This record gives sequence, structure tokens and C-alpha cells, in this order.
Amino acid sequence: MALDETTKPLYPSVERVRAALAPYGAENRIILLGDSARTAAEAAAGLGCPVGAIVKSLVFEHAGRAVMALVAGDRMCDTAALGRALGLGQPPRRASAELVREATGFAIGGVSPFGHPGRLPMAVDASLARFELLHAAAGHPNAVFPLTYQELLAWTEGKPANDLAPER
Repeated sequence: MALDETTKPLYPSVERVRAALAPYGAENRIILLGDSARTAAEAAAGLGCPVGAIVKSLVFEHAGRAVMALVAGDRMCDTAALGRALGLGQPPRRASAELVREATGFAIGGVSPFGHPGRLPMAVDASLARFELLHAAAGHPNAVFPLTYQELLAWTEGKPANDLAPER
């Protein structure tokens, strides 16, 4: 079910994403799926799209701070490449669930690339450009929204990285 101005989401976290998308005129793109979209495979199955077209919002920790990698659903993040892309000097490590929630305002499984309490250093997997349309989490395991690779780059101000998620 797509959300429009007459549809009130059930989840405050989805409302935050909706508000973050509003400046781009994309607040009504959010789709609530009948089943969970907690994993890229689940989201792709629910949407009928390739797993690679799902944007995974991955949070890592470096020197006590959260950093984010936006990676294609069919790829894994290379943390050494993430460290290089963000100029960290060394690879970050996977963030704890507590840091994810604190830094993004979302629980793991519904982390959106938008609507965080503050700006996070962010790298974007350039392999996402191979898809005409992408889908990212919208703040809840059942909520996603479509966007293009160019919109993802522009709206997140993330740094594109060619080696962030090498082909497996």
C-alpha cells in the first residue's frame, strides 16, 4: 500500500522518513509491504525486484562515531574500502544495535538512509547505478520507498565509492 497525504502511517519512524523525503517532493513514495522487508531478499521478494536493487543501510563504528554504507542488496560491504572512501585511516567495525538506534533513530532491519537525528558520514556503493530504480528502508521492517541512484547520491550527500561492495 503506497502512502499518500490521506494515509497515516502506523509507525512514528516511518513519519520521520516521510518528513525527511518531503523537501524532495518524495514523501508520498513510501510503500508498506504486507510482509517484512527486514532483509534485502525479503524486500526484493515483496517488491518483485532484483535483490541488488535494494539499498542496505549499514551502520559501522569508527572512533566512537557512527558511519554509514549504502550497499546493494546482493553485495557485502568491504570495510577497508569504506574506511578509505570516508578518509577514516582504518576500517570501521560493525556498530552495536544501541549505536545504530542512537545514531539513526531506527532499529536494525528498518534503517533508512534519511531521517537521522544528525548527519552521518556516508559512502554509497557505485554498483547501485546498474539499476534504474532502487528501494530503501523507510524506518520500519515493512516500509520501503523507491528512488534512483542519482536521487540517493543527491539526497544523502553520500560519497560514491566504486570498490565499496565488490561483486561476489
